[in-house]
Amino acid sequence: MPWQSQQYVSLAFSPDSKYLVSQGARPDWTLLYWAWEKSKPMASVRTSTNVNNEVYQISFNPNDNAQFCVVGNGVFKIYKYNEGSLKANPIQKIEPQNFLCHSWLSEDRILVGTDTGRMLLFEGQEHKKDFYVNSPALPENTTGERAGTTGQQSDTSESGTKTLTPVLCVTKYSKGFLCSAGNGVVYMYEKTDERELYKKAREIRVSVSADSAQATANMKGALHEVMHMTISPSEETIIAASRNNQLYTIGLTGAEISKGEQSFFETLSQPFHYDQITGLDLCIRKPLIATCSLDRTVRIWNYENNSLDLTKEFQEEAFSVALHPSGLYVLVGFSDKLRLMNILIDDIQPFKEFTIRGCRECQFSNGGHLFAAVHGNVIQLYATYTFENVGNLKGHNGKVRGIVWSQDDSKIISCGVDGAVYEWSVYTSKREHESVLKTCSYTCAAVSPDGSTTFAVGSDKTLKEISDSNEREVPAADTVLTQVAVSRSGRMLFVGTAQGAIRAMKFPLTVPGEWTEHQCHYSAITKMRISYDDSFLFTVGEDASLCTFKIMDKEGRGLKAKDITYAEEILISKSDLQEKDTAMKELKTRVYELNMENEYQLRLKDMNHSEKTKELTEKFIQEMESLKTKNQVLKTDKDKEESQNTKKSGRTDRTATSGTTGLGVR
Repeated sequence: MPWQSQQYVSLAFSPDSKYLVSQGARPDWTLLYWAWEKSKPMASVRTSTNVNNEVYQISFNPNDNAQFCVVGNGVFKIYKYNEGSLKANPIQKIEPQNFLCHSWLSEDRILVGTDTGRMLLFEGQEHKKDFYVNSPALPENTTGERAGTTGQQSDTSESGTKTLTPVLCVTKYSKGFLCSAGNGVVYMYEKTDERELYKKAREIRVSVSADSAQATANMKGALHEVMHMTISPSEETIIAASRNNQLYTIGLTGAEISKGEQSFFETLSQPFHYDQITGLDLCIRKPLIATCSLDRTVRIWNYENNSLDLTKEFQEEAFSVALHPSGLYVLVGFSDKLRLMNILIDDIQPFKEFTIRGCRECQFSNGGHLFAAVHGNVIQLYATYTFENVGNLKGHNGKVRGIVWSQDDSKIISCGVDGAVYEWSVYTSKREHESVLKTCSYTCAAVSPDGSTTFAVGSDKTLKEISDSNEREVPAADTVLTQVAVSRSGRMLFVGTAQGAIRAMKFPLTVPGEWTEHQCHYSAITKMRISYDDSFLFTVGEDASLCTFKIMDKEGRGLKAKDITYAEEILISKSDLQEKDTAMKELKTRVYELNMENEYQLRLKDMNHSEKTKELTEKFIQEMESLKTKNQVLKTDKDKEESQNTKKSGRTDRTATSGTTGLGVR
């Protein structure tokens, strides 16, 4: 049957990965059952008859390719595929509720979570038991507390609850299940042989930090609500995704989650923006990216090692950002002022403010000695080091939406919502060339390396190539283009679309245009930049994501890695340096004192050792003398004994001789 849904709200693969179910969005909420390898829908059904009753999640029975569950606002159905059709299995009738999530705990057991903190356990399509995340957590080191009650008793016991916490997601694991209960809290329920079936055993929290952009305590909790969870096949790790686009992880080993103790998620990789990214810029001497967002943060990323170097949070939303070619300074446009800031080793500190309200575009020159900032329909030029306003470029009748410097910093190209693309001389602050198309609201412009050709995109769904006021249009196949970027080599050109796709254009341009399209964002691309060495393309979008692409021209030419040497110097404030020097001196003094103390203790030990050695030596000498004396006495006694024995032996011999002689005379 035909369907009208323009997007999908949930997808699920069958246990053997041969089939796929896709849930379409409003107005018709059509579900399709696919043999996905053949790209063939085998059956379809409307899961919600009310346009305003949203459907949130679908999932397959873990042991049945033909059975799956669908939940939504007033929607809880289990479908079975049979011979080209989908039929809903009969389920015990229950009151309509806003079912937010579900999980198959076994082949015939399914757990469904609601927006009131109630979890309904079904077994064989029969309502078996209720659990409530709003019930008190188990006392530490006890296991006898009940985690829920059954049937109507649960409704009665919870009727007086002042606040109801929604169950945002549930996930099965071998010992039970996990459920997200809002405010960054995840509860672990474990199987029990008792009547309750499952009991609340542990609590895991998302640690709410300063990354919440100065929000109130309640807003912080809402931002950190865990919306999705998954467990590794070995059940060693939990990965959680929060409402504010952050990823968290925690190990399921006993060392990380102790029974009866509160545990905390850790950030996976690094924190991300969670609201529309409004600004993007690169520098020349370092592999750094600067981004700013409506989440009130400015972030400095390192694209060489794919890491987040710095995050600075402000009281206001940031609308634009520009990174100095040295990588040591950053310009950020706020609603009240434009601020020039130092990028320090561990912080971003403002040191100069300019009275430019709501600056949506700013850009340093390639040499870094000047910067341009948009103030409504006027482009103001400032000297970076003296802060002097060296020029004002006036001529646009509407807001300026894009500015770009030529490579030699002699020109600035600007475009605006008034349909004008102007080329300005930096030295005279006068307009040199122009192209005006009032039916087009321009959003971005780029210039060729030699400054002779300008490329612009806007609302008229074409790419403009402007040279000496001559204009050529390349149709974009009925797609609004939002960004355009040209490589420094002049051999590559990329455009971004309102649908979040990047197009690598065949260059030089042809009419009709030829391109290769890559989908990376799910909403409009807001900024696009190419690295100085033409190796990387960076894009940001309304979806709060930053994407990095490795690029090369068709001949594979570009700067080699060995030709690129990035600067390693950093800035540090004098006070920080003094503090660190003071700390180092204190530590050195402490080390010296410890060394002296150790030496003193060693000397004492040496002295004690020497005294003990001397005592032992004297004792041994005395014992040796005593033994020598004893030995001498024994030797003397021995000699005496030997002398006496010799005399006795001589007398005995003489007596024997005289006896023998007498016998002979007779």
